[in-house]
Amino acid sequence: MSTGVKEKPGSVPRHGRCFGASVYFAFPVIHPLIVSDRFKVLPQYIYPKRAINRFSGWVANARWGPVTTLIIRWFVGHYKVDMGEAANPDIRSYETFNAFFTRALKPGARPLADADYICPVDGAVSQFGPIERDQLFQAKSHNYSTRALVGGDRELAAQFDHGSFATLYLAPKDYHRVHMPCAGRLTRMIYVPGTLFSVNPTTALGVPNLFARNERVVCVFDSEHGPFVLTLVGATIVGSMETVWHGIVNPKRPGVMREWRYDPQQWVFAKGDEMGRFSLGSTVVILFPQSSGLRFNPDWRPERPVRLGEMMAKHASG
Repeated sequence: MSTGVKEKPGSVPRHGRCFGASVYFAFPVIHPLIVSDRFKVLPQYIYPKRAINRFSGWVANARWGPVTTLIIRWFVGHYKVDMGEAANPDIRSYETFNAFFTRALKPGARPLADADYICPVDGAVSQFGPIERDQLFQAKSHNYSTRALVGGDRELAAQFDHGSFATLYLAPKDYHRVHMPCAGRLTRMIYVPGTLFSVNPTTALGVPNLFARNERVVCVFDSEHGPFVLTLVGATIVGSMETVWHGIVNPKRPGVMREWRYDPQQWVFAKGDEMGRFSLGSTVVILFPQSSGLRFNPDWRPERPVRLGEMMAKHASG
């Protein structure tokens, strides 16, 4: 006998008896992996991220002599940092942890590939590929918009509709300076305040709109193939983000958006030039317009390690 209670699609039936009639109770199915991903990052919603950030910044800039050297030595051993690549491999010579963390590479350590676009950092591929209208793929079931990433500027974001993007994650062991993927002229810089979630792969799976929620610095360039955006995304314990033309962009974290505009001939960069750096680790998100017609490195895939200077992409006509 029908009871008039119908099972909803995607639900799990639960049977019962009520005066001789069968009753079906519908409960929604929640994918266990989604619950697991969000549960893993739950503590990040609770703990005092800004207080932790201030404390880590204080430690990173402290001049503690032998104690600083001990911290650096532990870090090098724990994360297996290759100091043979550093311009200055002497751990004892770094007065602060931050000076060590943002260390320069020795000349020739990262040769530049013969490609239209090179990888701008050492790190790992988080995601890359086409921008679906204005949506960037973050991880699994999470997308976010170009407009949200650049701080709400509709006109700027629209230039990258149906374009291409690459998200690159810098782990603690990596070289933390950021370089130009191609030649370009700086036109704008936008500081977008935000929260300070971690940006590791686990957090990317568990926090929706992660890269559009965290504090970030949006750098806009013009190139011979059109505009591109290189965004430095902050994170938990990232003491600061800085650029070669401005210095530290977020020293006091004012909590309000700020913007700077530049004469296109004021700051001109060649492919591979340094443009900025992170004090402690984070993520870079790069946007390219549809007119660039990019073909990404066929060896790239999510979680693959990458190095500054390797081929990132070529033009489709190339």
